[in-house]
Amino acid sequence: MIVPTMAEMMSQGKQPEVLFWVGAAGSYDDRAKKITKAFVKILHLAKVDFAVLGTEESSTGDAAKRAGNEFLFQMQAMMNIEVLNGYEIKKIVTCDPHSFNTLKNEYPELGGKYEVYHHTQFISKLISDGRLSIDDTNLKGKRLTYHDPCYLGRANDVYESPRELLRSLGVKMTEMKRHKSTALCCGAGGAQMFKDAEKGDKEINILRTEDALETNPQIIATGCPYCNTMMTDGVKFKMKEDQIIVQDIAELIAEANNL
Repeated sequence: MIVPTMAEMMSQGKQPEVLFWVGAAGSYDDRAKKITKAFVKILHLAKVDFAVLGTEESSTGDAAKRAGNEFLFQMQAMMNIEVLNGYEIKKIVTCDPHSFNTLKNEYPELGGKYEVYHHTQFISKLISDGRLSIDDTNLKGKRLTYHDPCYLGRANDVYESPRELLRSLGVKMTEMKRHKSTALCCGAGGAQMFKDAEKGDKEINILRTEDALETNPQIIATGCPYCNTMMTDGVKFKMKEDQIIVQDIAELIAEANNL
């Protein structure tokens, strides 16, 4: 799969339809790289003209901001905005709700104004524009539940596009008792991913995995690489990894379409 960088595109005098912001997890984490690859396959299938920043992409500064280091956040943000504005980027898509939230809601006041999509929103748009269709036979009847990422759901009110995509797969979807605006966090947000656990008798990701297990799923669907890690760890803790698989919506669509 050939993925051009913005620098390569600009050298040919081209401007892509959309910039794919890969994010830290999608770039460095081996599990999250599979989500990145699945989404790229979908973009290729839909013949989307896209590019990545490659080595010019840096952290959005989300973790620094959540951890209280506003100075570091602004430094990281300004650096990215300079690169994005230099390339005259107008439209961005990302698989990471943390990057999505930061680029969409926190960059504008620093001079970075872009049309930002979460990958589930962008895939929904491709389907409604007639550029992509989903095969509903490969995963038909599979029992599935969906975990709402905090920064996609509660922070940005994106509840329907992920669910529409999952329903189009032909799966048997059961909602957890805590879902949409009452969904429980996976335990990784707000830079929690990078710090030790606080005192208590249960980790949040175990509690959230228990919510999912109550629906008796074969698949736990996620829309965030960090949620994916936390739910996978929860499934392993419950010793259910031979019965339940945790997959991103992009991976499920790629699988359904035999990509």
